[in-house]
Amino acid sequence: MRNMLLIARREFLEKIRGRAFRISTVVVPLAMLLLLGGSFYASRNLIEGRHIAVVTDDPALGEQVRTELLDDTNAKLDVNVVTPGNEYVRTALLSQIQSRSLDGFLWIDAQDGGAVTATYTSASSGAGGTAARLSDALNRALLRRRLAAAGIPQSKVDALLTKVTVTSLPENRGGRTGGVNGRAAFQKAMLETLLLTLPILLYGMDMARSIIEEKSSRIFEVLLATAQPRDLLAGKLLGVGAVGMTQIAIWVAAAALFSGSSLAASMMNGGLSIHFTLAEGILFPVYFVLGFLLYSSLFSGLAATCETAQELQMYTPLAVLPTWFSFGILPLVINDPGSTWSVIVSLFPATAPFVMLARVGIQMPPLWQIGVSLGLLMLSIWAVLWISSRLYRVGILMYGKRATLPELLRWLRYS
Repeated sequence: MRNMLLIARREFLEKIRGRAFRISTVVVPLAMLLLLGGSFYASRNLIEGRHIAVVTDDPALGEQVRTELLDDTNAKLDVNVVTPGNEYVRTALLSQIQSRSLDGFLWIDAQDGGAVTATYTSASSGAGGTAARLSDALNRALLRRRLAAAGIPQSKVDALLTKVTVTSLPENRGGRTGGVNGRAAFQKAMLETLLLTLPILLYGMDMARSIIEEKSSRIFEVLLATAQPRDLLAGKLLGVGAVGMTQIAIWVAAAALFSGSSLAASMMNGGLSIHFTLAEGILFPVYFVLGFLLYSSLFSGLAATCETAQELQMYTPLAVLPTWFSFGILPLVINDPGSTWSVIVSLFPATAPFVMLARVGIQMPPLWQIGVSLGLLMLSIWAVLWISSRLYRVGILMYGKRATLPELLRWLRYS
């Protein structure tokens, strides 16, 4: 035990004093802040400031569409009405698009019988958001005209077409509705998953590289004179894990200070508001520690069988594949946290640390699912540690050749 603690202290002090720890402690939260803030403002002001022309043979319809577009205060569009529409006008507008003086034009054609067709032409192939807003504005303008033609007074038309904003609120287990809407839930789930994934993978890979470096420098031959291989592996896991917890504690403290700043207040006034529950605060360090032990044990076992860092890189995609899968299935979990796939992935040990915490933040799952998730995770850690420790105690002294599968099986059978 004494040797294990000494090795853990050495690993902790060596890494916490390093330049990489200081840089990652500052850069990672700043990158997350820029990512969340940038995505929020980009989605909120998707077509802000665009110059668009509405082309139609019906000036009244064109003005109504322009009014509907200008009512969208978030977009802040510059809209011109061009009438009538002909080939000369189309050629002139295309020329303006090429010269970047116009972002696009909406061409409205009235067919016989009252049918209306419309096309939107722009220089960008990714103008789906703009076309959707234009379509909504055109349909509202046509609906206003048809209601007025049916003899309905303008005041009643305005009342009928008053916009209603729908706020999504999840239902808690007690039958009460929570206060987290869909956008905030997605932002929180992404933030929690990133905060778990980055330290687990970064420190797990750092531990694997450390094993290869010490193996190449033959320092293990000196350490093994005073410590058992299991003490070396356990000490490394404790030391590196403590570094990860220290870094997360710094991030949490910085987030608490930032939440009281004027910048945070302005972002929250804009709708970017993220709140964490007590259950998330309790489970976050638990899943971090268990996830770190699982992946670090896996990386350590792989590193003990490799001779160089380049050889280790061949195996890392297989080790981090569950984290990629967790990010890929996160939208499904956010939309339906109680679905069969969401439950299975949150119970599977390799993805449980990332997915279960997201489920807790969106809709509290049954307590037995959390218990089963933790139990399977701890059982998997024990199994991976059992395999990795046997590979580790033999592999750290193997030099000169790559371990084959039959040799690895023999290492596992050694007592």
